[in-house]
Amino acid sequence: MSFVLAALCLLAAVASAEIETKTIEYKDGDVVLEGYVARPEGQGPRPGVLIVHQWKGLGDFEKGKARALAELGYVAFAVDIYGKGVRPKDANEAREQAGKYRGGDRKLFRQRLLAGLERLKKFEGVDAKRIGAIGFCFGGTGVLELARSGADIRGVVSFHGGLGTPNPEDAKNIRCKVCVCHGADDPHVPDDEVLAFMQEMRDAKVDWQFHAYGGAVHSFTDPSANRPSAKYHEAADKRSWKTMRAFFEEALG
Repeated sequence: MSFVLAALCLLAAVASAEIETKTIEYKDGDVVLEGYVARPEGQGPRPGVLIVHQWKGLGDFEKGKARALAELGYVAFAVDIYGKGVRPKDANEAREQAGKYRGGDRKLFRQRLLAGLERLKKFEGVDAKRIGAIGFCFGGTGVLELARSGADIRGVVSFHGGLGTPNPEDAKNIRCKVCVCHGADDPHVPDDEVLAFMQEMRDAKVDWQFHAYGGAVHSFTDPSANRPSAKYHEAADKRSWKTMRAFFEEALG
C-alpha cells in the first residue's frame, strides 16, 4: 500500500510540474489589471482560452479552471475585469462592482475583455488564430458581450451567465460559435430572457447551441455556492464541462 501511495504522489508531482502558472500584470489604458495564466510545458503553438471571473472577481475558482484547461492542453488566461486589488469581500460589494459593467457601462466591460484577449494572444506558445473564451455568472455574461463585440475568436462558452444585453442588434457582429450552459431552474435568468437570447441568435444567424440542465439553478459549477437560488449541482457541473470540451474540440481543433 505504501508503494502504491508513493507512486501516486510521484505521478501527482509530475502532473503538477507539467503545468506552469503565473500571476500577470497587464493594462487597460492606465488601469493596472492582474490576471493568472496556466499553460502546459513544452513547445507550442497551442490554442488559448480566456476565462472571465464571477462577480467577486478573479479568485481560486477561476485559477482552478485555468489549471484544468492547461491540463487539457490549452494556454488558459483568467482575466481581471475590476482592476488589481479590487476583489469584493461580500455580496454587496460584488453587486456594486458587477453592476458597473453588467448593468452600467457595457462599453467598458467589452474594453476590459478585449484587453485580456490581447494579452492572451501575446503569450509565448499561443496560437492567436485559435482562441476561445469561457465565463461563469458575471463572466458568462462577459463572454457573450465579447462575442457581440465582434472579437476575432473561435468560440465562447457561458456557464450560468446572464443572457440579456442592451444591444441585441450587436449579435450581427458575432464571428464565432456560441455555447450556453444554463441551469434550467435559474431564477436569476427568467424564461423571457432565455427566449429573447434565442431569438437574438436566430435573427443574427449565429452558429449557437443551448444546453439546459434540469434541477440546476444559478452558480451550478461553483462548489461554494449554497443558497437556494444559487447552488452547486454536481451533475450539471460535470455535464457542462464535458459539453465545453466537445465544443472546443470542434471550435479550436
